[in-house]
Amino acid sequence: MQAVRAKKFLGQHFLTDLSIAQRIADTISPANLLHTDYGDKIPVFEIGPGMGVLTQYLLKNPDIKLTAIEIDRESVAYLREWYPELNLIEGDFLKIDLGTIFPMGPFCVIGNYPYNISSQIFFKVLDYKDRIPLCSGMIQKEVAQRLAAKPGNKAYGILSVLLQAYYDIEYLFTVGSHVFSPPPKVESAVIRLTRNQRECLDCDEQLFKTIVKTAFNQRRKQMRNSLQQLVGKGNPLLQENIFTKRPEQLQVDEFVELTKLIENGRTQNIL
Repeated sequence: MQAVRAKKFLGQHFLTDLSIAQRIADTISPANLLHTDYGDKIPVFEIGPGMGVLTQYLLKNPDIKLTAIEIDRESVAYLREWYPELNLIEGDFLKIDLGTIFPMGPFCVIGNYPYNISSQIFFKVLDYKDRIPLCSGMIQKEVAQRLAAKPGNKAYGILSVLLQAYYDIEYLFTVGSHVFSPPPKVESAVIRLTRNQRECLDCDEQLFKTIVKTAFNQRRKQMRNSLQQLVGKGNPLLQENIFTKRPEQLQVDEFVELTKLIENGRTQNIL
């Protein structure tokens, strides 16, 4: 069978450098999951295997039990011919119920993620944060910088805060465009998200998400202005010092405290 034709509408850019594929595969290992009870083998879910450049190394790893999902029919046919041992699902990761694939226990996620849906992939990982102890792979460099950014950095934003609330994020290495076919117009990067010890936030988690998204949607404004719609114009809570800051100045724990402040205000009918 001939090589799969890269499809622009699926955001496909096939990695051609095998050494990089091996390095990505190596981001998942028992050493990275010391506090996770996953049984005899680590259940791993690969998103968008394409022509299997990463898949081949994951299949060779004796510590991994691999399942993959691919939306492109041409890639599915290619993978079934060249990797018949692969447990392959034809479908859309964003639409599939991960609980039906992994009904019990933890599982890891890996992939050379399509740039056009990478943020959506991480939001879905966040929905399964109690089941996914580790997520790694390759994404657009700009998105990787955003995920790993610290407060005060211009890349620090919604994804930074929401993911860092539950994961330790490592920017591992940068990948140039020349190792892809066709080459993308941007650089790529490999990252790893490892679940931290925070079981839950000490606040209303839905309100926390709303506050983070609302604040960063007007990131240049002080939060006394951007959060007026949640707090109410002229509310005395807006005099608190934290509301004089801009969202990129706040760490995760400060967003938690801000959420509790607004939450308590509601309880006491201040809002």
